[in-house]
Amino acid sequence: MKIMRVHALGGPENLTLDEVERPVLAAGQIRLKVLACGVNFADGLLIAGKYQARPELPFGPGSEVCGEVLEIGAGAEGFKVGDRVIALTGGNGFAEEVVVTAPAAFLVPGEMPSEVAAAFPIAYGTSHMALWQKARLQAGETLVVHGASGGVGLTAVEIGKAMGARVIATASSAEKLEIARTRGADELINSSEEDVRLRIKALTGDKGADVIYDPVGGAMFAASLRAINFNGRILVVGFASGTIPQIPANIVMVKNIDILGINWPNYRTHAPALLKASFEQLARWYEEGEIRPLVSKVFPLSETRAAIEHVQARKAKGKVVVMP
Repeated sequence: MKIMRVHALGGPENLTLDEVERPVLAAGQIRLKVLACGVNFADGLLIAGKYQARPELPFGPGSEVCGEVLEIGAGAEGFKVGDRVIALTGGNGFAEEVVVTAPAAFLVPGEMPSEVAAAFPIAYGTSHMALWQKARLQAGETLVVHGASGGVGLTAVEIGKAMGARVIATASSAEKLEIARTRGADELINSSEEDVRLRIKALTGDKGADVIYDPVGGAMFAASLRAINFNGRILVVGFASGTIPQIPANIVMVKNIDILGINWPNYRTHAPALLKASFEQLARWYEEGEIRPLVSKVFPLSETRAAIEHVQARKAKGKVVVMP
């Protein structure tokens, strides 16, 4: 079978399309024909050796897929051959086939298209777990979402609205902000033209936001510290700006705020029941029309490098997927 792998750390140009033996199916696993694989910012970090996980070379990126069940290992329950599933792979997703553990797979909700299903679990799962479990966002609170048109940011806008929050979206262009508006954002801030801190304060009667969702870091995090309400919560989701902020503890103390980290893949190991409950809620929202995943670009398997570069350059609106 064909698979995109990296043999030396560096940029996406180091990815090669390899021909390898089909992966061995072990007990408790299912074999999938990959129909589509979601592209995440973390894929580029993994290839560069800058992610918290550092697999042994050669390895394949690609952590979320939609696939058709081809074969079921001993002890793997809940599926039949031919089922379409959303699966968390832990890698090797940019391929024609992949094997996954049965608990890491979920039946595709309703008639969700395969490319949408592949873009669904990590972005929506991250945002839901962040807002539901970590920040405990309440109806009526004000939520600020930075990078609001990106892969995870746009999902935070939708989930925030589904949870009853007032949502303020920040993004670097009018085009990106319009996408956030179509997904329910109540207020828009153009971060390339406006002072984000001052605009948040103005839109909240000088109180500041109750929850700030930050996948950008850098200057956006600095603005968040100055524009958070008393007892507010700042969610550290990622560092798309390339700058990892240092947190002044005196501000955390004086403003009585919480800085909350969210590393969604850890829930697979440490709290799988929460992961399942989260996915079930997200599936309900999808079927009710509360969330509408946006896939803005589809690449073939041979162009996986370009797909990852597109995401790294922050050109993506919503999600990007690769379809073998």
